[in-house]
Amino acid sequence: MQPFDYLETVTISHVGKPFLSYHQRTQHADTRQLLHTESGFWRMGGPGHVELLIAQPTGLVEVLEGTIESGTIRLRSSLVGRTSSAKDVTLVEREFTIAEDVLSYSLRMTAVGCDLANHLEAELRRVQ
Repeated sequence: MQPFDYLETVTISHVGKPFLSYHQRTQHADTRQLLHTESGFWRMGGPGHVELLIAQPTGLVEVLEGTIESGTIRLRSSLVGRTSSAKDVTLVEREFTIAEDVLSYSLRMTAVGCDLANHLEAELRRVQ
């Protein structure tokens, strides 16, 4: 896949329960055409343990678990579910680093017969 520019919005909000709501939306930088979206929930699974549940309109569902330490969250899928028409994704790793108003992340995956590889990375800045 060739590199390209895109715009991304991530919204994380508290809904009054012991989890955070998560929504991500990616658009083409020039045309503003929707490229990807996903929604889910962040949950604390105990001290230093974090869980992320994500559903995508592409037919994928991810259940990721991992650690949070010193502003870095490292997650690995414990389950990747898919519909019969979705791409064959078998493993997902996501890493997030938070430093002041900057959220950096990377996403690696094992998909469509390829070994674990970097899929994308980005740096997002907080907007009030």
